[in-house]
Parts: sequence; C-alpha cells; structure tokens
Amino acid sequence: MTLELAAVGIGTGPGAELPVVSAVAGPGHPGVVAVETEQAPVLASLVAGGRMKPDTGQVLLDGHDDPAAVRRAFALVDTPGVAEPFPVMTLKQIVHEELAFAGRRPSRADVATVLEELGMTHWSDTPVQRVPTDARVRLLAELALLRPGVTGLVITSPERHGGAVADWFAVVRDVARRGVTVVLVTSKAAAETATALLDTITDRGDAADTTTEGPEDATRTEDAPTGLPTEPTDTTDAPAPLETRS
Repeated sequence: MTLELAAVGIGTGPGAELPVVSAVAGPGHPGVVAVETEQAPVLASLVAGGRMKPDTGQVLLDGHDDPAAVRRAFALVDTPGVAEPFPVMTLKQIVHEELAFAGRRPSRADVATVLEELGMTHWSDTPVQRVPTDARVRLLAELALLRPGVTGLVITSPERHGGAVADWFAVVRDVARRGVTVVLVTSKAAAETATALLDTITDRGDAADTTTEGPEDATRTEDAPTGLPTEPTDTTDAPAPLETRS
C-alpha cells in the first residue's frame, strides 16, 4: 500500500496554513513531511490521513484519489488536539481504552499482556507525559495498529516531546520494516535527521528475521496475539478513542 501526498497544500502565499508539501510512503519506506509552525503539522496529518481535503494537490492511495479508503486504512497517531492522549493518563489507562476501541477485551490481564509484549510493564502506572518519546511513539503506534482495517499510520510531531530523533525514529523504522505504511509529519530540523536515517531501513524480507514483533503483528493474520481475546467484545460503553479527543 502506497500513499502519495502530491503537492498538497491549504491556503496560498507566504502565510499559507499548510505550504505545499509532497511525500511518498510505502511498506518499508516512511514518507517524511517537513512542516513548521504550530498548526501546520496538524493540518498535514489530517490531509495525509484523509480527514481533510487539501486546497491544492491530491492524496493518492495506490494511485487512486479515495479519501474514504485512506481514512479506513490510516490511523492518526499522537496528532495534537485530535489523536493524542491526555498528558496525565497512565500507560495502562491508554491501553485499556484503546483495546476497548479495537473491539478487544480490555481486562486487567489483557492490558498487562500488551504492556509486557511492548516491554513497558515498568511504565504501566506512569503518566504518558513522563515516558521517553520513543516509548510513547511505540505504544501509540502499536495500539493504533490493533484497530480493525488499519494498515497505515500518520505519526505527528514526535519531536515536540523531546528526546533524540534517532531514538524515536528507530521506532518508526521498526514499524515500517513490518510492512506498515508510515507517514511521519515532523519539523524541518527533525526531518533532516530522519531522512538521513532512511537508508537504515532494509526491505521487508531482509529484516524479517531481525525485527522484533509488537502486539499488532498477529492482527495481520487471522490469529490474535498471544494472551489477547480472539473474539471482539461489546464496546458500546467503551471510552472514546484517542482520535476523537480534543
């Protein structure tokens, strides 16, 4: 699955809300979108995720202009005001809500299993605002990939949480190696480092034996991850997913 941002923009002139940007993302090769200002990363993410129509250009999924298909396939990850967790939420609270939204049983044991698989048990009671950026990105990306039909991610501005670009980009790299199509929206400075690190991503087949799987990997087959329920539960009363918060 390939997503192309073909000269997309919102507004015109030097003060455009989203200056014209282009990027191509495919399995094993993230697309990097470099934008500045407070609002532009959010707008770029909404456009890339099929949630907003650009004034200029097109967003093409495998060569087709199909916003509905983009919305189904791509989840927004940590997009400010749109798909970010409340800063005081603990990791176990975030996992609980996202499991419910994904149609999985959000029991205490299942929450513990997800955190254990991600190697984040020691962070379980920690507010997300206090965990390292690479751990935050990994948690939110893996949870987004548990949602039915999601095979792509739009990750917004990890650099705003601090930390070395190389550390959190390693998470982006590992997710992409598993065949996930990832669009990374970030600052121009962080984008320079990320782009320089793109050559550390090998083809999916080359990395198959060296990449550590997350809890999402099994959702690409008919088998559910070890320790998670195989049948969805009723989530009528489940909390709103991260993407609906503001």
